[in-house]
Amino acid sequence: MKLTHLLSASFLSLFSTFALSATFTFTAIPDEDESQLRTRFDKVAVYLSEQLGVDVKYIPVKSYSAAVTAFRNNQVQLAWFGGLSGVQARRLVPGSEAIAQGFEDQSFKSYLIAHHSTDITPSESFPLLNDYTFTFGSKDSTSGRLMPQYFIERNLDKPIEKIFKRIGFSGDHSRTISQVEAGVYQVGAVNYKVWDTAVEKGEVDTSKVKVIWESPSYPDYQWTVRAGVDNAFGEGFKEKLTQVLIGMTDKDLLASFPRQSFVPAQNKDYEPIERVAKTIGMLD
Repeated sequence: MKLTHLLSASFLSLFSTFALSATFTFTAIPDEDESQLRTRFDKVAVYLSEQLGVDVKYIPVKSYSAAVTAFRNNQVQLAWFGGLSGVQARRLVPGSEAIAQGFEDQSFKSYLIAHHSTDITPSESFPLLNDYTFTFGSKDSTSGRLMPQYFIERNLDKPIEKIFKRIGFSGDHSRTISQVEAGVYQVGAVNYKVWDTAVEKGEVDTSKVKVIWESPSYPDYQWTVRAGVDNAFGEGFKEKLTQVLIGMTDKDLLASFPRQSFVPAQNKDYEPIERVAKTIGMLD
């Protein structure tokens, strides 16, 4: 019995040492230029490491689907997902939870933008888009594909393939803006935060590209944590992580998202996204 107790104590000690020395990893959907993402999330990694008392590493990925795959395979334990990619990841790893979202993500929006040559007039009513060329962002983007497709098809009462002359997928919101500004595509769908921030920084030539329609609001980005982090990093780790994310108050750090703050989130907040994805055939 004494030997058994000694072995049990040794195992617990070893486990505790592993939990303290293990690296907590996270990723984010590549919704903007990769260099901007690395600058943003390397700073987040430093903040999390200081607040959590564990080594934290940001792992970049090349696509939205790669972010979901990394989460599924336990290559990362936390991810900054869009609404749809978060739903996809939590379906693949039962027990995973949305724990925090940006204040703005409670009522997110998409813009439709158009090249000046289209002469489409900005309006509260839905624009006629027949026979234009059109680009979404990533194929799995909530604000750059899922919700815009849903609103377009609902308002024009036909599938996108019967509306546009040509459809593309730029890969991220920054490229969508660049491609429409350059006239590669006549119209595109973009995350309103990326657009507004780029305009504020003077990175968009608004004489060449403009917003022609603003969508109704919907829930979007969130931090999702993988099931089992308390087992790997110690009892109460998930709750501490949640509070650390919600407690992020550094203005420079928040501006890099850009968000004014983070607020609590839960899986049920994203049920509307799951319903829309099923409606347009992106989820079973």
